[in-house]
Amino acid sequence: MQPETRYARLGEDRIAYQVLGEGPPDLVMTTGNYSHVDMVWEDPGIALFLRTLASFSRLIVFDRRGTGASDPRPPGSLPPWESYAQDLTVVLDEVGSQQAALLAQLDASPMALFFAGTRPERTRALILANAAARFLAADDYPIGVRPEVAEALLAQFDQLWGTEAMAAMFAPSRAGDHRFCRWFARYQRAVASPRAVQAFLRANLEMDARPILPLIQAPTLVLHRRDYQFIPIANGRYLAEHIPGARLVELAGTEQSLFWENPELALDQVERFLTGVRRGTQPTRMLATVLFTDIVGSTRRAGELGDRRWRELLNVHDELTGRLVEEFGGRLVKTTGDGVLATFDGPGRAIHCAVALREELAGIGIQLRAGLHTGEVELRGDDVGGLAVHIAARVMAAAGPDEVLVSRTVRDLAAGADVTLEDRGMYLLKGIDGDWQLHAVARP
Repeated sequence: MQPETRYARLGEDRIAYQVLGEGPPDLVMTTGNYSHVDMVWEDPGIALFLRTLASFSRLIVFDRRGTGASDPRPPGSLPPWESYAQDLTVVLDEVGSQQAALLAQLDASPMALFFAGTRPERTRALILANAAARFLAADDYPIGVRPEVAEALLAQFDQLWGTEAMAAMFAPSRAGDHRFCRWFARYQRAVASPRAVQAFLRANLEMDARPILPLIQAPTLVLHRRDYQFIPIANGRYLAEHIPGARLVELAGTEQSLFWENPELALDQVERFLTGVRRGTQPTRMLATVLFTDIVGSTRRAGELGDRRWRELLNVHDELTGRLVEEFGGRLVKTTGDGVLATFDGPGRAIHCAVALREELAGIGIQLRAGLHTGEVELRGDDVGGLAVHIAARVMAAAGPDEVLVSRTVRDLAAGADVTLEDRGMYLLKGIDGDWQLHAVARP
């Protein structure tokens, strides 16, 4: 019998999940955008794979919003990885899991990397299967998929999604099994509509998790098939080389999923890796998006208003800022006299918070400038430090009145967010090496 499907709530949204087996460890097995917690149990191969995982862990599976048995994604939702991190956090809280290992397949790898980087205290270990830090090729990432190949793949998905023909792409070892092909077509249609899948794919092609890799603290295992053509083995080697302490295991085979082609090879590696993992002390660093704000012309305004009225205005500023930072899921680290320093676990929320703060403060006659950068921060009690904090401060210093500037790292990680970023060119940031490409958040 399959485990009972339950719902965790995130606001008004419901996220479908199942739990099987007993830990420790807790293990989340995720296939990103291609999941349906109920229908997977209809295929004996997947059912056996999941039950084997549950024989040495408490297995947690869930459908992220917009897929499977979960509610649709809300309009104007966050970038895919931020939304995924929200969904997973809510599910872990619901089942009482303080710390879990993540096994990411299909397009889930960038999202799992993001979760591990922003929530190191909740990530026991990380297992990436046939994964890539970035899917599209670039001048500095030639091992990715060429844009014309990606467009051809999108067209193929548009024509074939929900049909038996997709089995040859996802599971060529099962393409001759007519029963499987019929089931797999139904499974696709249950996961998401063709239009939704197109949106998922385009968002995935925009994602670039390379800035996150050096910040991963969890023990990491990279499993990659030697002959998988869409994401060649060079991508797995890149991950292993750039994640501290990561280990690469090359598997025989051509399929992206671990479910059907020689699954015992992957299961053996996962079990040996997880049962030997031990976590150390509490993390002292994490990936975060740092927001600095500053009131434009504060000295002049203070002189015009006088000390009492200026202090009253600052009190309103501080109260409004604290409320908005909390509303957008951030942490107000400290006020800086005429501005704030805050951190967020995702750039999408940080950008939306900065824009909302700019608009709200304009209503009481305050002009704001803001700067954002995503990187590794050092946790110093209630304070934060590190190079990422200094860069965010310098980005803010480059901003003009009513301008929200972000670094290129923020732009790359905010792919899929409901924001428009305009290129402002290259800048020299005081005290920071190199040229920095900055982008401004466009006004509606």
